[in-house]
Amino acid sequence: MQKYDVEAVIHFAASIIVAESSVDPLGYYKNNTVNACALIDCAVRNHIPNFIFSSSAAVYGEPRSPILSEDHPTDPINPYGRSKLMVEWMLEDAAKAYPIHYAALRYFNVAGADPAGRIGQSSANATHLIKIAVQAALGKRSGVDVFGADYPTADGTCIRDYVHVHDLAQAHLAALSYLRKRKNESDLQHRLCNGLLRPGSHRGR
Repeated sequence: MQKYDVEAVIHFAASIIVAESSVDPLGYYKNNTVNACALIDCAVRNHIPNFIFSSSAAVYGEPRSPILSEDHPTDPINPYGRSKLMVEWMLEDAAKAYPIHYAALRYFNVAGADPAGRIGQSSANATHLIKIAVQAALGKRSGVDVFGADYPTADGTCIRDYVHVHDLAQAHLAALSYLRKRKNESDLQHRLCNGLLRPGSHRGR
């Protein structure tokens, strides 16, 4: 940040496995929250005006309405969601005290790869549904586990909302463009933005 003329931070890095966060909550708070605090502090000390945070709709917890809007109450039900909400709180407080603006994007279930085939997820132990389903179809695993049978759907399973990784990248760039255009507005401190979120999606990222 000191070496280059940094205009913005776009923060994607985090541990993201919900079940793992319940087994190792302190590890998640250290990586997702404590390290994010250090990054925000660096941005403030180096006078970087814009901060884009890749948050999660896990901050909402159990949904209380058919469609989740940005003003839906936040009540995360696991350490992963709490670790993300804490970062949003830190950004909100920082924006009130220092000359930094931020945007936080809340979403679940990222899927896909670069349309040009240049990059994509290549983890040894898949945890996201689409990759698990593809591995099962290719015979690389025995099947797909389905959790939940009491949702108001034809087969009782939940409906999940997905966002393509390319669209998500564009959303983060759009958030940055929004902050850039309004850099001189004294009342601009933060913006929150959801994907389309429906009950049933809240159990994943």
